[in-house]
Amino acid sequence: MYRRILIANRGEIALRVIRACRELGVETVAVFSEGDRGANYLTLADEAYCIGPARASDSYLKIANVIAAAEVGDVEAIHPGYGFLSENAHFNEICRNCQIDFIGPSPEAMAKLGDKNTARAIAREAGVPVVPGSEGVITDESEALRFAHEVGYPVLIKATAGGGGRGMRVASNDLSLKSALQQAQVEAEAAFGNGAVYLEKYVEHPRHVEVQVLADKHGNAVHLWERDCSTQRRHQKLIEESPSPNVSEATRLAMCQSAVKMILASDYHNAATVEFIVDGEGNYYFIEVNARIQVEHPVSELISGVDLIKAQLRVASGEELWLTQDDIPRRGHAIECRINAEDPARNFQPSPGRIERLIVPGGFGVRFESHAHSGYVVPPYYDSMIGKLLVHQPTRAEAIACMLRALRELKVDGIKTTIPLHQEILSHTAFSEARIDTTFVERTFTGEKA
Repeated sequence: MYRRILIANRGEIALRVIRACRELGVETVAVFSEGDRGANYLTLADEAYCIGPARASDSYLKIANVIAAAEVGDVEAIHPGYGFLSENAHFNEICRNCQIDFIGPSPEAMAKLGDKNTARAIAREAGVPVVPGSEGVITDESEALRFAHEVGYPVLIKATAGGGGRGMRVASNDLSLKSALQQAQVEAEAAFGNGAVYLEKYVEHPRHVEVQVLADKHGNAVHLWERDCSTQRRHQKLIEESPSPNVSEATRLAMCQSAVKMILASDYHNAATVEFIVDGEGNYYFIEVNARIQVEHPVSELISGVDLIKAQLRVASGEELWLTQDDIPRRGHAIECRINAEDPARNFQPSPGRIERLIVPGGFGVRFESHAHSGYVVPPYYDSMIGKLLVHQPTRAEAIACMLRALRELKVDGIKTTIPLHQEILSHTAFSEARIDTTFVERTFTGEKA
């Protein structure tokens, strides 16, 4: 096990890693921007270094500054968390060149899976179902039109280096395809520095289901079951749960096994999430791999009993997997609500500012993960998530009831949050009956075009 690591992230995930390291006897070096100076969680690390101004591009995304902090802090490894540099293969390679372990996959595996077109090819070779799509990158309108006429409208334009819905457009006819193709390319170039896109047949009203996988450096891999992330807005997840409702046991097992096959075929090690969409007939299709720990990883921890952050550290340090698939149960039902500093009544406008009072819910099966506290000032520079509220109960109905109770107890005074929206969603008959898909929130609550 490592003696000392650096955490190249901030907020809730940085605190989560600090706590796991403390329990493992691993020293931690935190980094922070001027926007996070004085944050309480930084005092829990063994050391903390400022790496730049408040803007992420000048601090958390500044590779040279992160590496300098790692060298000054005399660390053996870097945990990237999620977001920022967590899926940056170049940063991963720099870590290796500096003889610092990157707690995640190899740069080669990350680069392969980070390109969605290459990942689709790997999936096909591994026998994992994929949505019918273009053979490669689409470079002009004529190629796009030819594909659309072959598979039929609607079609989905996706950035090969995309994520979070950026560089993604749906087209329902020739005219909209020409316009959407250009928009997706421009948006992808601006967001990722790579304007390449490909096309897929658009599966209407799908469920979004992902499988948590853990693989070591010795050729072993297991899954920690699936999470349903269909409750989302504009491709941004709001609520995650496990097990996925309305997915048959046969589909669940086949999908989980496909995820493991995908990871093994990629020569991947550490934690990963393999994402699928599921259509109305129960057919599932691979869409992408997230080569990092995800925001919603505690959902899988609750149903499996496996601490994924500790597992990441153990695997990265060279340990062989201590679990077989038979050692990983699926217990009860878990739900996570992302608590964002946003105002749903004003088109999810960010709501930074001082939290005047924070009251955290408790009780059997309730877990709140957050770096925020009474008096904490939510900065305007970063993602708006300030915490994750999770519940774990024997059944889905009990989990929904528990979450509604916990949301009522959770008080975040001084700023607007997504708590009221979560209460509306969880109280809706369609949610309780699991009649949801990825367009449910937009169709039902926001009045936006799904």
